[in-house]
Amino acid sequence: MIRTLKKIVPRPLIKLYHLVAAVLALIHYRNPSRDMVVIGITGTDGKTTTSYMVYEILKAAGKAVSLVTSVGVIYHGREGTEATGLHATTPAPFEIQGILAEAKASGTEFMVLETTSHGLDQFRVFGIDYTIGAVTNITHEHLDYHRTWDAYMRAKAKLLRGVEASIINRDDESFEPLRQRAEGELITYGVQHPAELTASSIQLSPQGITFEVSGMSKPVTMQLLGEYNVYNALAAIAIAQHLRIPDEAIYAGLGALQPPPGRLERVDMGQDFTVFVDFAHTSNSLDTMLRELSRVKGDGRVIVVFGCAGERDPFKRFPMGASAGRYADLTVITAEDPRSEDLNTIMEQIAEGVESEGGVRDETYFLIGDRRQAIHTAICELAQPGDIVVTTGKAHEQSMNYDGLVETPWDEFEAVRSALRARATPVGG
Repeated sequence: MIRTLKKIVPRPLIKLYHLVAAVLALIHYRNPSRDMVVIGITGTDGKTTTSYMVYEILKAAGKAVSLVTSVGVIYHGREGTEATGLHATTPAPFEIQGILAEAKASGTEFMVLETTSHGLDQFRVFGIDYTIGAVTNITHEHLDYHRTWDAYMRAKAKLLRGVEASIINRDDESFEPLRQRAEGELITYGVQHPAELTASSIQLSPQGITFEVSGMSKPVTMQLLGEYNVYNALAAIAIAQHLRIPDEAIYAGLGALQPPPGRLERVDMGQDFTVFVDFAHTSNSLDTMLRELSRVKGDGRVIVVFGCAGERDPFKRFPMGASAGRYADLTVITAEDPRSEDLNTIMEQIAEGVESEGGVRDETYFLIGDRRQAIHTAICELAQPGDIVVTTGKAHEQSMNYDGLVETPWDEFEAVRSALRARATPVGG
């Protein structure tokens, strides 16, 4: 019902609804963000990981910090992550203000708030008193909603209004238009271009990343994979330095950080090959992740299992298929929330991209609509010792939408572990 209403109600009315709700929520909860340092992080890719980095750095510095991401909420002084809903992005105004109020009651001094373009454009975060705004990158994504890259960029840039510091990626194509819109102190970071904060001497291995940062006395070491995480770390370091967090806390926080849930998270049940679960669901995130895995695979192969969501940007399907064809040795195309669209059509559109890079059906790529069966095939039938298997697009999400109306329970990690158990069980055992 709600999904149907979203399709027929004009977008200006949806924005007006959220704006009115945001004002009422501010009044009801008495604007709790005024009593905290709120760090807003947005971007097409990397915002969840960057948010976790900042959270771990502040924890290492002994700060009372809470965290809100697409994965869920971590309150200061509580154990575990509390969910915010299915396919969660930025919560609705009353929910987000309620979270802020509860965080304040827990003694939170610093709030790290992952903020989406939809949340910014629809006024869901209206009235939140952001202290720092950081943008990781802006690629061609979510154009089903924003229509153009420029409109998408303008939505992201709203996070940089009225802040003490704007932190932006010097190497990203969004740099110049964001720079023109940034308010407060401008802090830039990058690898390829001169910036206030730069990384060099980057060393990648299957165990993690080590790199040097301008102005810091020793290299930073992280247990994360992927050169793209150097950019995420630079954004987190820029935030920490603006808050005058000691370098030792930065080293400790980044060094202790484990992959956030579903962000190239390893699943190890004693198998003789590597399995990751990742949330990559944009063309840029899939491309960069697969490129990095292809660099560290050694003599093994990269096997990727992924799909593309229905009723979302259809223009990313071909390039995501092309990325798989370019960097993966074997590709299993499957379902990822097809909603009301025909799953076979979505898979064929992805397959066209794989074929553009020389992919051959039933030899280097396979179409298996049942996601559980797709994961089983990759792990039980295709994987060999030394290979890397990665499933992408679902990760922490707890449901799958097949018809546009009903959310079916889904657990990506359970599906992966089930396949690993099946592989380990002798035939007839």
